[in-house]
Amino acid sequence: MTISDSLNAANAYKTIARQVQGVAGGDSDDTGSASGTQSGGGDFMGMVKKAAQSSLETLKQGEVASAKAITGETTLPELIQAVSAAEMTLQTTMAVRDRMISAYQEIMRMPI
Repeated sequence: MTISDSLNAANAYKTIARQVQGVAGGDSDDTGSASGTQSGGGDFMGMVKKAAQSSLETLKQGEVASAKAITGETTLPELIQAVSAAEMTLQTTMAVRDRMISAYQEIMRMPI
């Protein structure tokens, strides 16, 4: 891993975090105004937001551990644990994305 890769990854995480906050900020106004008509709508959005932020944090921790390993500031077991957690988070995120796409395609195939 090179330093430019680490910087690119950090910038990507920063961009995604902004997008998550933007979506959550925009939707919180909508759910607040319609909270009487939508029961539980805010709960789902809150859950999705929390899961996205948790995933981002885990991925950031993996990047930080990798950077610390390059400078010798961390031990091998700590590095392996952080990278494994980041890998598992990424695989879970991809699996959820695939299931969402599959569900969307299934809905689009339904007759009207």
